Amino acid sequence: MDLPQSPLDLLALDLPQGEPWGYAFAQALLRAPWAWRALRPTPGILELIQKDLEARFLELERLRRESPLESLGERPPHPAEEGALKALLHRDPGAMVRVLQAHGPWPFALYRAFRFDGTLHPLPRPRLPRPDELVGYEAQLQALTENARRFLQGKPALHTLLYGARGTGKSTAAKSLLHLEGARMVEVEKGALPRLEALLERLALLPHRFFLFLDDLSLDSEDEAFHHLKALLEGSLEGPPENVLLLATSNRRHLVRLGENPLPGEAPEAWDALQESLALAERFGLVLTFPPFDKALYLKAVAHHLGRTLTEEEAREALRFALARGFSGRVARQFALTRA
Repeated sequence: MDLPQSPLDLLALDLPQGEPWGYAFAQALLRAPWAWRALRPTPGILELIQKDLEARFLELERLRRESPLESLGERPPHPAEEGALKALLHRDPGAMVRVLQAHGPWPFALYRAFRFDGTLHPLPRPRLPRPDELVGYEAQLQALTENARRFLQGKPALHTLLYGARGTGKSTAAKSLLHLEGARMVEVEKGALPRLEALLERLALLPHRFFLFLDDLSLDSEDEAFHHLKALLEGSLEGPPENVLLLATSNRRHLVRLGENPLPGEAPEAWDALQESLALAERFGLVLTFPPFDKALYLKAVAHHLGRTLTEEEAREALRFALARGFSGRVARQFALTRA
């Protein structure tokens, strides 16, 4: 990140409340070229940081004199921003290293949710489901949350597969884990699976714990992405870092699109391919099923989203609404929106 040179440069930044020049420079420190190396500092890195802090401090003082400004931000400052600013004002490389070791470099220092499409994109305001949004899957949510809490506490936890019918809330359940204290999540697009290695190397250096979220997963066993995912799930010598837990949702129990089963007596290679395909789902230690809604559960979900008991007429209208759409939590939410 280049240092801002004019007040207009500050308008593009996500600044907190307080003196804008200082926090703009603090964010620049979190993005500094030496930020990742500072996680494991050597004497040479500390000397480089010291010189950089001295130069940036002089530039900050100049801009404050020439263009004094009131607060531009609306949110409170993040502890990483406060710590980086304090380290800058005291020209203290050790303090800057401690900030980075506690919070990580940008963007991990400031954000909890990310999307990875080969490049990492922070999501400053992720759309999270309400804690009470799902109806009818209490046992699945309890198992999912207990496993997630163990992971966040540094205890052994299991990579998790949520599978079942469309619209049953699998993705909602996975995203709801961001409500847990200390949780961070990276949503990985399928096409980015071959490029995960570099991201995982970065995540392994950080103090945070990450859910790696793959939504609506369905892979062909001949797809290159299939083999990257298989290796990630403990199929390689490395496996995922200790601070990364995989969450996947799928409408398919076995994740892969299978052709016809080999016939008895067919070549061993055909059976080997089938077994390789089936083995992928088995690499998830925790498998949670989200079965389809029936009529009773659908009406219960509609009443839940409306926040009241349904009248007989509302129940009939809700059933008519689902006639061409099917019974699911998603359809129940859609109908409730039409009555809000």
